Amino acid sequence: MSITRRSNTFDPFSLDLWDPFDGFPFNHSLFSTPRSSPSLSFPSDTSAFAAARIDWRETPEAHVFKADLPGIKKEEVKVEVEEGNVLQISGERTRENEEKNDTWHRVERSSGKFVRRFRLPENAKMDKIKAAMENGVLTVTVPKEEVKKPEVKSIEISG
Repeated sequence: MSITRRSNTFDPFSLDLWDPFDGFPFNHSLFSTPRSSPSLSFPSDTSAFAAARIDWRETPEAHVFKADLPGIKKEEVKVEVEEGNVLQISGERTRENEEKNDTWHRVERSSGKFVRRFRLPENAKMDKIKAAMENGVLTVTVPKEEVKKPEVKSIEISG
């Protein structure tokens, strides 16, 4: 995969880098359960992808990403930087074991793999990225380069 920039404008919502739905089967409804089938129907990987909700905010000092990942251990999550400026957050939520004697009435929690990618702006310090997981919330902090203020020199007016 290669990154092609179409302009000098940074667009955090641009999908020209990665199609999040590429490779996912959408030929069935995520919420449908076959009533005639005695076997349990679990949500697909697509619903797990959709369940990885991430907020991205920018402060004067950093870009801060917060992901709600309840029930996932920090060992099951990967935070990586690809191709220089693409932040990737991925992981897998495993499905509970299905017991033969159990009767399931509803399955709403998703399981499967999730991947989210974000193109970071040029002012991000890639070598200073930090990640922390607390109470099921992953926080990734990407510090920003300090903006150098232009030096202003006063010129004395003679005459």
